[in-house]
Amino acid sequence: MGKIIQRVSVTAATAGMVLWMSCERPTSPPHPNIPPTTKLANIPKDNDTVFALATLNWSGGDNDGFIKGYQYRCFTYHLLAGSTTNWVLFDSTNWIDTTGSTVTIAFNSTEALNRQRFLVRAVDNDGDVDPDPAEKTLYTTRTTPPISKIVYPGKNSVVLVVDRVTDWWEGVPVVFQGTDLTKGGRVIDFAWSADGGAWNWGSDTSIFLSPSKFRQPLNGVHTIKVTCKNNTNLIDPIGDSISVQLMIPPFDKKILIIDETDEFNNPFITFGIRDSTIDGFYAEVFPGSDSWDFKEKGMPPREVLARYRLLVWQADDIPAARPHKISDPNNIAVFTDYLKVGGKFLMSGWRILKSFAYYNNFPFTFQRGSFVFDFLHIYTVDETQILGDCLGGQGKRGLFSDFRVDSTKLAFFPYDGKLGQVNLITKTAGFTDALYSYVNLDNSPFVTYRGRSIALRYYGTVFDAVVLGFPMYFLREDDAKVIAREILQSLHVN
Repeated sequence: MGKIIQRVSVTAATAGMVLWMSCERPTSPPHPNIPPTTKLANIPKDNDTVFALATLNWSGGDNDGFIKGYQYRCFTYHLLAGSTTNWVLFDSTNWIDTTGSTVTIAFNSTEALNRQRFLVRAVDNDGDVDPDPAEKTLYTTRTTPPISKIVYPGKNSVVLVVDRVTDWWEGVPVVFQGTDLTKGGRVIDFAWSADGGAWNWGSDTSIFLSPSKFRQPLNGVHTIKVTCKNNTNLIDPIGDSISVQLMIPPFDKKILIIDETDEFNNPFITFGIRDSTIDGFYAEVFPGSDSWDFKEKGMPPREVLARYRLLVWQADDIPAARPHKISDPNNIAVFTDYLKVGGKFLMSGWRILKSFAYYNNFPFTFQRGSFVFDFLHIYTVDETQILGDCLGGQGKRGLFSDFRVDSTKLAFFPYDGKLGQVNLITKTAGFTDALYSYVNLDNSPFVTYRGRSIALRYYGTVFDAVVLGFPMYFLREDDAKVIAREILQSLHVN
């Protein structure tokens, strides 16, 4: 038994020795890494002539690993002066890393014909690169820089401003555009600068510049510059530049009356009432006011409006064939600029609200974005018949006095001493009050007019406005004076 055990021990020892010797046997050296390969797609084809903005695609392979990324670079060549075959290097890039397999390149293309050499190589998981990069040669035609233009404000124009952004005034509005005359070219980015400050890039073509973007003082002449970049990365080297006069309204005068009444329209022409008579009436109703003849001078410039705390627009004739000029978008743009910086506004006239929807049937609902909707907070307006029916207005109790029409000024057909075609304000938004309501005879057939609002006051956060849907000239003068005085008190214009 002992011999058997001894033999087993020897056998086990011998097996252990053999196993130990086998573990010490040397291994074969590792195989060297095989570099990756790269292949370019055949679109565009080699030696094609293409637009300077070209898209290239490629793929890569690795037999003993995987593709980790790619690197690409470009060389641009120009023809030697006087030669048609000798290309010389003009520009080049370093290797650019990417993980994608496509790139859109804006090739440098300043000459009539440019030779472009594009190389791309794969990078594998060991960091090795394709020693023989894929290559493509293309030709591109000349691209030119885009052209920038500031559309608004105009050069040397006056822009009304305040020293902070409000819910009505967002800043100095600037509108610009860019044009690329190269076939296939497109403007993709714009940049602006104020008073020599930093360039600010973006894609918007309409912006507002807050007061902080300009040097101080804000009142005075300032410079705005604009440039743009196209899809071949060329930037307008000149750009466009304007000087503007920024003006914080002094509001150092009281009232400006814009006289749009045309005495050659009815009913003034019927009785031969002269413009001086109408001017005299308003001078009595608004003592100490200044007058501006719209027919003679056109729209007052912004710098004139900015002097006055209140703008009164009167258009007391019946508009014939075309609406009152107050509704012209160019005029609206001027006096709304005035309102946005804190001006106050009163308008009255015959068919004054009708003029803002002159070619539409009434009743009419104004849409968001219109002057009547946004600035006056009036939604829906109607108009009475042409036959005279309105005797006057009943003022809001405790705030405004009643008034009566001057029948002597309307003693002819179809008015018979009463007003016709009065604008009725039938639906309004918030922050408004009906100042006067329609009054007619108890036996009038137009009972639906009675009690309807014919005047409105808007209480704004920045500006206030009053709308009279009737012409003030045809009221009794003493009543018109009371109306004016009470409205001025309500507007805090003393």
